[in-house]
Amino acid sequence: MNQKLKNSILFRVALAMAAIVSLSFAGMFSSVFIAQTSEGFAAAINQAGTLRMQSYRIASSLVHHLATDTPYSEAATRRLVEEFEQRLLSERIHHVVSEDGNPVVFLAYRVVEDQWSNIMRPALNNYMRSTDIDPLLLDLQPVDDARQFYLSNVDGFVDNIHLLVKALEIEAENKIQQLRILQIFILILTLIVIAIIMRFMQMSVLSPLKKLMSAASAVRKGDFSVRAAVKRDDELGRLGTAFNTMSENLSEMYAELEHRVKQKTADLERTNRSLELLYMTAKRLSESPISQDVMTEVIQDIEEQIGILSGTVCLGKPGDPVAYRMASTGQNTTWNVNEGDALNCERCFGKGEAHTFKVRLGTPREHSVYSIPIVDQDRQYGVLLVELNSNDKLDDWKKRLLETVASHIALALNMTEKASQSRMLALSEERSVIARELHDSLAQSLSYLKIQVSRLEKSILSEADMRQSLDISDGIRDALNDAYRQLRELLTTFRLRINEAGLAAALEETVREFDDRSDVDIELVSRIGNCQFGANAEIHLIHIIREALANILQHAQASKARVLLQCDAEGKATLLIEDNGIGLLEKQAQQHHYGLTIMQERAGGLGGKLEVSHPDAAGTTLKLTFEI
Repeated sequence: MNQKLKNSILFRVALAMAAIVSLSFAGMFSSVFIAQTSEGFAAAINQAGTLRMQSYRIASSLVHHLATDTPYSEAATRRLVEEFEQRLLSERIHHVVSEDGNPVVFLAYRVVEDQWSNIMRPALNNYMRSTDIDPLLLDLQPVDDARQFYLSNVDGFVDNIHLLVKALEIEAENKIQQLRILQIFILILTLIVIAIIMRFMQMSVLSPLKKLMSAASAVRKGDFSVRAAVKRDDELGRLGTAFNTMSENLSEMYAELEHRVKQKTADLERTNRSLELLYMTAKRLSESPISQDVMTEVIQDIEEQIGILSGTVCLGKPGDPVAYRMASTGQNTTWNVNEGDALNCERCFGKGEAHTFKVRLGTPREHSVYSIPIVDQDRQYGVLLVELNSNDKLDDWKKRLLETVASHIALALNMTEKASQSRMLALSEERSVIARELHDSLAQSLSYLKIQVSRLEKSILSEADMRQSLDISDGIRDALNDAYRQLRELLTTFRLRINEAGLAAALEETVREFDDRSDVDIELVSRIGNCQFGANAEIHLIHIIREALANILQHAQASKARVLLQCDAEGKATLLIEDNGIGLLEKQAQQHHYGLTIMQERAGGLGGKLEVSHPDAAGTTLKLTFEI
């Protein structure tokens, strides 16, 4: 038999059920068989019991025939004998009495049958033959002898019949006892089979199922290390093996998921640290000018987020003999690179690429230094050096992060350099403007004064009319006053700054200043909204407005003035300055043409167009239009 089939629970349960069914059928079939075999015993016992009564009836008929001597009694005796023989030889008795049956019953029957056939029936036959003779010729002696013989043997014959009945009863009881024993035996076998099945179910089914349920409960709670201790070569054993395999796979899968979650968490933490470092770097480099303190804070941020020993920022480029150490958090200011005795810039800068080299920081133990070039737009400003332990290695993400930080530093240095260049260019332009304004204002006034002084000297030397000398002196005084005024205006203009409040506040402050200095009612209309003017544009606008208002207060003799600045949605700005004065006379235009010239130059710096007009033959309108 196949070992796998032999160990199968279903097969063994099927065998147990088959055994129970077989025992049940055996009990039923044996009961039916014994019942069928015992079916004729009751009739045979009854029939045998009637033989006893029939024997006594024959004896009674013989006695009655002796007393009455009637034909009726003779016929009754004959009929009783025939009935006895029919009953003795009836099928009811022969059905249960056979040579193959119980020998005691068969022997008892044979004794009765032989005694009847050989003793009792011959005596009765003799008696009945004698009674058939004519009574006149009848010899009574044989009849009496036959009668006496039967009567003397009837008790023994009845005893033998009684033994037969007793044997039949015992045989019937034996059949019933056999049925009872068989039923008890089958019941005991059934109980044994049931006990075996219960034990088998307990050991082979319930116990493994309990272990499987316990393991399943542990797995449901998240404990994938538990294993079902079901080591059997049957269905539950294979189920336990499959469960253990599933639990192991789940454990590996959950371990893999936990590993991936931890990895993703580490990646997120690393990304957060990277973003935080980049944000802090950008914030520090943008909020404050680049300095040693700012760079030191940036390096400290790198130490905190990446976990390096120290860092250094050196400014220079490959090939420079000495680099400028801008900031460093290391305790040693001199690094001995390999066998070198001093700071070897060539080793630090390398070939303009990120690389690692070894240093000894005042001790025999070597440290690793990772050098990252500070490069922006193919221009190297220096290197970022990070110190590591000798056995430490930077991960790729740390290298990329350091390269990004280095690019931020390079961008900040580039922006600082460009801002410095822009400031120098603006300073140069402003100096040119100051030079032009000095040339167009004070220089002309001084030239005029020089000419007037020469005239005064000639007048004094030639002893001309005193009146002429006084006129020349008055002209000199007026020129000096005008020069002082121009100087004050220039100083005020040069000191002008646009504060954080913006252009609108600067316009209000300028108009308020001129309004307080004169009786002219100056109105300011500002419609700039959210237009964004550049710093140079704001300075140029304030200078033009101040120059125009100064001319109005000095020469226009106006009582009202209006300053309007507006811009549209397309970014086109318009500056309109109006007054109700006497207008710009030809003489004034010639004497003060330098003011218009300065405003024209500033308008050109804005890329705009400046127009001066007299709309009502009274007053002056100055209009400036430009693109923001």
